[in-house]
Amino acid sequence: MSAPHVEHVEMTGHIVDSLLLPKVLDAILSRGGRYHIETLKLGERQDDPSFVRIEVRADSPEQLDAILAEVHPHGAVPAQPGDCRTAPADMDGAFPDGFYCSTNFRTQVKLNGEWVDVEDQEMDCGIVVDPEGGAARCIPMTAVKTGDRVLVGRQGTRVFPPEAEMRRHELFEFMASPVSSERPKAVSVREIAGAMRKTRAAGDKVLAVLGPAVVHTGGAELVAKLVRDGFINVLFAGNALATHDMEQAFYGTSLGVSLDKGLPTDEGHEHHLRTINTIRRIGGIKKAVEAGRLKSGIMYECATRNVPFVLAGSIRDDGPLPEVVTDALAAQDAMRRLIPGVGFCLMVATTLHSIAVGNLLPAWVKVACVDISPATVTKLMDRGSTQTVGIVSDAEPFIRALVTELDKGGAQ
Repeated sequence: MSAPHVEHVEMTGHIVDSLLLPKVLDAILSRGGRYHIETLKLGERQDDPSFVRIEVRADSPEQLDAILAEVHPHGAVPAQPGDCRTAPADMDGAFPDGFYCSTNFRTQVKLNGEWVDVEDQEMDCGIVVDPEGGAARCIPMTAVKTGDRVLVGRQGTRVFPPEAEMRRHELFEFMASPVSSERPKAVSVREIAGAMRKTRAAGDKVLAVLGPAVVHTGGAELVAKLVRDGFINVLFAGNALATHDMEQAFYGTSLGVSLDKGLPTDEGHEHHLRTINTIRRIGGIKKAVEAGRLKSGIMYECATRNVPFVLAGSIRDDGPLPEVVTDALAAQDAMRRLIPGVGFCLMVATTLHSIAVGNLLPAWVKVACVDISPATVTKLMDRGSTQTVGIVSDAEPFIRALVTELDKGGAQ
């Protein structure tokens, strides 16, 4: 091999059955590089790890760097990595040039010769390192402060792709492949119900991300039951979901349409605004429950059972409700605080909110996304939430089937 610029990388784990090794070799060739497998030790049994050492050659330093950047997310790390490198942030709210951009995959950095897990794993963040404390964590760009030691470059870093993490996190089997619009819905619903039961049994939380179509299609009472039965432990939504849920409780309508008759009601177009005004006058959702004004629905169940929720604002919001967080960055932070402990996320009928939450979740939190449009799932995966599987369905029929399936196992 005549290419003069050389680096040796190593991979360890289930790199063959997960197809990580072929991906790395393909990435080297597609970037115009060359490779030579110097050492390959295959695990003899299914649970045995494999090991490979690869010589990577390129025609220029820039080409070699591009190849190493391409293979790094697949778990290929330099054979003799030194400690990670950091640079001090020179201003608030921005990383130094050359900062390491995080993924949602489990990541480790090398500090004082030891590999340390990065905490608060999240995509599209930087990593702040505390060498003395032997700790590292992801932080969003807006949270960096002058003087923070920020990870720069890829030296002393390694990631664990989701294919390699499948055994470590004992993922639910159905999550191994996307759910197509042609797959029988009953099978998919049964698998999601099983995932929710396993999550709860493991002591983890189920996060629901819901759009207003849940209420419009008649699914609010079903979601309220999921909260009541302990199958939803955290709720992320917007002003509209909460407003129309409480509109139904007050007026029996959603956007002025009777949920019993399916017909517009007289002056029904005012109901959502009157609902918001009522809650604002009382002082909030929980106070409305305590005052006996709000007696049913999703928000009622969350308030009475202390299920935490974050209502993130939108430029389109009426009102909004007092609990709505209108600062987008503050809403992100509020959601981040509730992510730890989440083991499963169910997203129903909300494209933008689903993408926002998907960006916050580490890759080992499995996601089921239900939407009438297949494009919602595609957009999620295209933006890095590759742990997502999708079901093409309207909101209420799916939720009804899910509640029926969960009832078969009984609430605990």
